[in-house]
Amino acid sequence: MSDPAPSGDPSSQDVSQDAHSASAGGDTRPASGGGAPVPPWLTALTAAVGDGIPVQTRHARQTRPGGRAAAVLILFGESPDGPDVLLLQRAADMRDHAGQPAFPGGGADETDASRAATALREAEEEVGLDPAGVEVLATASPLYLAASHFLVTPVLAWWRTPTAVDAVDPAETSSVARVPVAELADPANRILLWHPSGFGSPAFRVRGMTVWGFTAGVLDALLRLGGWERPWDTGTRVDVPEITVAISAAMALPHAVVEPRGPLDEAGGTVGR
Repeated sequence: MSDPAPSGDPSSQDVSQDAHSASAGGDTRPASGGGAPVPPWLTALTAAVGDGIPVQTRHARQTRPGGRAAAVLILFGESPDGPDVLLLQRAADMRDHAGQPAFPGGGADETDASRAATALREAEEEVGLDPAGVEVLATASPLYLAASHFLVTPVLAWWRTPTAVDAVDPAETSSVARVPVAELADPANRILLWHPSGFGSPAFRVRGMTVWGFTAGVLDALLRLGGWERPWDTGTRVDVPEITVAISAAMALPHAVVEPRGPLDEAGGTVGR
């Protein structure tokens, strides 16, 4: 991958080849505490994120009073398949977000020194991540999840010393996957998921998961910021029955507010799920 500028219509191979070429060029930040240095493509993405991830929505950034603080870890690494990001899938019988793919993360505790500490603690509890092998690069502005009434801080990080990860508690997490960025950028793996309230939002079909909602919105924004987005079918509405049921259930929650996303060329900061 190259610097986060529009890259036309690269092939899936281009995403990993560009990243490895950039790393070979020697323009790398030294790793903190050992391990692989931060690659140029991730340094550029971090700079493009700045203090906020522009999740696309019809409305400007909005919140409601009393939202619970939370954080998610957006952990990038590199493997033989090129750059990747760590995702998990919630257990199917959980009370909230059942069966939904997500970044590691969760609600903040009073003992957390920062939102980055929240994200790292949750990742350790959920997938057994060793925080010592992670370098936090940026903490972005919080994003409000209207359905669950969480105010979520995205924490961007580099996995400088990868270790094995897996579901720690099967009652909470059913699976864990390192998903290559090339697969997320592949138009064949992207769909416009249709919401029961009559609007669409980006989703991904990767590694046996349909990634939707907040997580898909953030990934969609990061692909744009990284210059990795390729033209994909935004005109065909796709209805996934089990997700429709999950969305309808979330809309029935006391705090739920339907926040329709706008056309895919608009940007804002509030996501509806």
